[in-house]
Amino acid sequence: MLSRTTTILLLFAVTAFAAPPKRIAPEVVPHATAMFLASLSGDGRQQVSFKAAAMGTHFFFEEQTGVTVYAYDGRGYRRESFFKGYTLSRALKRYAALGH
Repeated sequence: MLSRTTTILLLFAVTAFAAPPKRIAPEVVPHATAMFLASLSGDGRQQVSFKAAAMGTHFFFEEQTGVTVYAYDGRGYRRESFFKGYTLSRALKRYAALGH
């Protein structure tokens, strides 16, 4: 009985003092980014999941079909290539091996 009470109190303490989930949404979003994210999710009709990374002057965007690579041109990022079926980590390794 004592161990059951201790377990219940411990569970209560852990859940009561657990940190709330961290927000990841930024305070400010550029208009072009907001429109891109809205279109990506079909104006909220479907949930979207993706990964992104940057390496040097390249930006990598992974989605279900592969990884799109963008290169910085001094004003913004322009699509450079698409690696069908690649994961983000595989595309990053390929670019690192090519010396980018």
